[in-house]
Amino acid sequence: MSTVDPLKNERSGNVREVGGQAIWSLSTCKPGFGVEQLRDDRIDTYWQSDGQLPHLVNIQFQRKTTISDIYIYTDYKLDESYTPSRISIRVGTHFNDLQEIEVIMLTEPSGWVHIPIKDIKEQPVRMFMIQIAVTSNHQNGRDTHMRQIKIHSPTNGQGFSIDKCNNFTSLEFQQVSTIR
Repeated sequence: MSTVDPLKNERSGNVREVGGQAIWSLSTCKPGFGVEQLRDDRIDTYWQSDGQLPHLVNIQFQRKTTISDIYIYTDYKLDESYTPSRISIRVGTHFNDLQEIEVIMLTEPSGWVHIPIKDIKEQPVRMFMIQIAVTSNHQNGRDTHMRQIKIHSPTNGQGFSIDKCNNFTSLEFQQVSTIR
């Protein structure tokens, strides 16, 4: 099982999940196995494509958004030939100017796959659109299963962290610094 935890950095206040601010679309899906299942925070549901490769997940933001990480949950043990083996990450302002910035090869993944999104200067990338393209599956499978996708944006220290509560110095603040 994977030890990657996309919630760890969220809890620390370093990043926030911004997928809820985007408009999601899929190249294809079987009825009842679409965007809702991909974003429902449950690993026992999944998106299932229905057609020819590549299978696309399109994530469009209404304003330019900084993205630092993508997390994808897959489970080879359950999904076998439906499990992606090669994923292309593309970013841009719209469908017509997408640039491939990362290609990930997966070997029987089980759990969260972490994909850092960085430019050539190792900085998070600002964009209006992300496209996650499954270009091949294990065992030459035709359709794909993805169980969850999380999109993280850095908070630049602006997020709330429980650890920051210890910085209260006055007696009045210390009295209300714990949540009951």
